[in-house]
Order: sequence, then structure tokens, then C-alpha cells
Amino acid sequence: MTRQIGAIRETRSFLLEQLKELTNEQFNRIAEGFNNNIIWNLGHMIAVQQAICYKRAGLSVLISDDFWQRFGSGSKPKGIIGDDEIIAVKQLLISTMDQLETDYHKQVFDNYTTWVARNGMDVASIDDGIKFLSFHDVLHSDVIMAIKIAVTISPPNGGTPIARAMTDPR
Repeated sequence: MTRQIGAIRETRSFLLEQLKELTNEQFNRIAEGFNNNIIWNLGHMIAVQQAICYKRAGLSVLISDDFWQRFGSGSKPKGIIGDDEIIAVKQLLISTMDQLETDYHKQVFDNYTTWVARNGMDVASIDDGIKFLSFHDVLHSDVIMAIKIAVTISPPNGGTPIARAMTDPR
């Protein structure tokens, strides 16, 4: 499972590298055709990781209740996230994976509660939770990259770059 955690961390690091040139406005913009933004997706990845791994095991999470309210399941972007908080979210994206790996080696996830994910996957252990987390992170990473395209490219004839790319025969 250490390899799986490492793979999630590497994917998150790659994602952060792809986003390093974005402005605060681009992190916060809800692009046409989307219902959330890049910073919400990053925060959501952290919040869901904490819920899947820690809450389901009856453990304390590393995020505040306020963080969960803003980025957890069922939430939506509200207001502008400032530069300092964007930096904090970026740091949490990696540090929470580091802590997960440490806690996994300490075997603190003994009381994991079985649940069924929205995709129908039975999640019966921390190992299953980490596998599902990988799936969840990939979904949101893809959304983030699509939003990045939408907020960094100004389409010449209107419409979103995604919509144009899907209909452009080139």
C-alpha cells in the first residue's frame, strides 16, 4: 500500500507543478461549463482523503471543521480563496499524504468502518479506502486540468476551449 500512497502523492505533486503559474483569479474562477473551480477541487481532494481514511476509521482528521464545510462532499465554492490559503491548500495536498503514510505504517486504521462508494465499490478497509482515494483523485485531477485549459486559454470565437476541442474536426 506504500506504493499506492506514493503514487497518489506523485500524482498530486505533478498536478501542483502543472498549476504553479496560475494566478489567484485563475484558481478561483468558475469557468463556463463548470460548477466549481481549481482551488475547490484541490481542497476537496484533501477533505475527501481525510474522510475516507481517518473519519471512516474513527480517527481525528488533520483539517478543521471549517475546511470540511468549504471543501467536503456536497459543498460548492463560496467566495474568493486568498493567496495565503491557496498556499496552505497546496501544502496540505502533500502533507496529508505524508501523514497518511506515517499513520498507515503505525497501523492506526484498525477500526475502519465498511461503506459503499457512489460508484458501487465496497470499501471495507484502509487498503480499499486508499484504492478508492486514487480513483477519486484521478477524477478531480482530470477536472482540474480541464478547468485549467478553460481559464488559461481565451477562445477566439467564443465558447469554451473544451467545447471547441470536442467539435473542432482538426
